[in-house]
Amino acid sequence: MKTSRNDPEKGAEKIVGVKFRNPDLLENAFVHRSYLNENSDFPFPSNERLEFLGDAVLEQIVSDFLYHKYPSLPEGELTALRAALVKTESLSEESRRLGLGKELLLSKGEELGGGRDNPYLLANTFESVIGALYLDQGLDETKQFILRELLYKAEESLRAGVKDPKSRFQEISQARFGVTPNYRVLKEWGPAHEHRFLIAVYLKSKKIGEGEGKSKKEAEGVAAEKALESLSSGKESQPSSEE
Repeated sequence: MKTSRNDPEKGAEKIVGVKFRNPDLLENAFVHRSYLNENSDFPFPSNERLEFLGDAVLEQIVSDFLYHKYPSLPEGELTALRAALVKTESLSEESRRLGLGKELLLSKGEELGGGRDNPYLLANTFESVIGALYLDQGLDETKQFILRELLYKAEESLRAGVKDPKSRFQEISQARFGVTPNYRVLKEWGPAHEHRFLIAVYLKSKKIGEGEGKSKKEAEGVAAEKALESLSSGKESQPSSEE
């Protein structure tokens, strides 16, 4: 586990590809709140405020990019494409590719629990790095980072289909079974700034998939994706009238 302050020029700065005016901002982007429980004298707070800022900056930049890149796409498809790009799985994939997890400052328990490869921590770290970039370098440099490290796959996401998973699953389930999916919250936990939901999707009373997310909308989307995987694998048959 990393227990000392980062050397930005050898670690995080090299990964991000930007020399920071204030390297402390970048280091702060990697401070998980669990680390502070064991290091109360650490000079920086957790990365949660940077994550909050980075989330907003990311949405603005991605929205602007998609609006100008795809002038013929209607609002609904733009929204679905943006959601595909900024969802937890997408951001954690890029964070993992960049190696951001190895720079995280974690508690011993979080480390042992696989925190460095936790999709939610990785996605949050990607957003906190964006927040740090924005504060240190401004909007243009932040946009270049997002173009380089995330938006390169916009075309691939578009080709894969821009309808959101919930819409696709509803169309398929209605066409195949004549049933509209329904979603139920199985569990929710965590403080307000890190609240999480576990949601299942059902056809009648038969559970087809479940998903976890930081909002009900995200968890429902993951559940729908899992349900689509089950349908495509041929595992799911017609739900009976008793279900």
